[in-house]
Amino acid sequence: MTQRLTPGTAALLTTAPLLWAGNAVVGRLVHTMIPPITLNFVRWVLAFAILLPLARHVLRKDSPLWPHWQRYAVLGLLGIGLYNALQYMALQTSTPINVTLVGSSMPVWMLAVGSLFFGAKVTRQQLAGAVLSILGVLIVLSRGEWSQLLALRLVPGDLFMLLATGSWSFYSWLLVRTSEPAGLRSDWAAFLMAQLVFGLAWSGSFAGVEWSLGRTHIEWSWALAAALAFIAIGPAVLAYRCWGVGVQRAGPAVAGFFINLTPLFAALLSAAFLGERPHLFHGVAFALIVGGILVSSRR
Repeated sequence: MTQRLTPGTAALLTTAPLLWAGNAVVGRLVHTMIPPITLNFVRWVLAFAILLPLARHVLRKDSPLWPHWQRYAVLGLLGIGLYNALQYMALQTSTPINVTLVGSSMPVWMLAVGSLFFGAKVTRQQLAGAVLSILGVLIVLSRGEWSQLLALRLVPGDLFMLLATGSWSFYSWLLVRTSEPAGLRSDWAAFLMAQLVFGLAWSGSFAGVEWSLGRTHIEWSWALAAALAFIAIGPAVLAYRCWGVGVQRAGPAVAGFFINLTPLFAALLSAAFLGERPHLFHGVAFALIVGGILVSSRR
């Protein structure tokens, strides 16, 4: 059951986009050092090692995880195996600003997935807000030139990010559709570890496919080590903890709007660390997406 949006819940749902914006910037910084799917796999191996002292009891034979393994296998696929791998693949050909702005279509995906698959009602205000958000995303995809849309000249990274956003929408709705014991969900480390058990299997399998295609070169350095440490601790463990608790408190539809803070943080971080200045069409797109939030949230 969702609750009223409190300052504490808002803080949790704001922390996650900040860390994920940092994840996009760091992913772009190291995109030539390590293959994208391998990066995702190594990230979650490190996160598993961090969580193991806190939640090793989840791996026991009598753990409440195993009677519900199918649910956690799906959560691990959507939230760990697919979403992050697709985002790192997107950053091979797109910038953090573009990737996070495309990800700002999240409220649209949340409404569509909730309505089509989870029986959630969609209001007229939410539809109007969705239209504004879609316009904002189209501006990003076209780089501010509508002729590019007519010619279907899309950067592959933008398409990967759209797929990632759809995957995350299903993941977020499944977070609040639960039948497992409350004890497993109330322990954030155990809840994430339960997803990681299967998420590692998915991400490792995808990395194996990447290696079979010959993409095995890794340029080890202190910079790459620092990047791996950050994305394992911040965007993986801390952000997932904040997002999971925030979604359970506020619900997926409300939480989805907070994803739109990610491009703002990404623009600031990109300017600081990558020297990538936002363009005018980025500002127009962000204004439309924010307008979608305001319209959708009106009662």
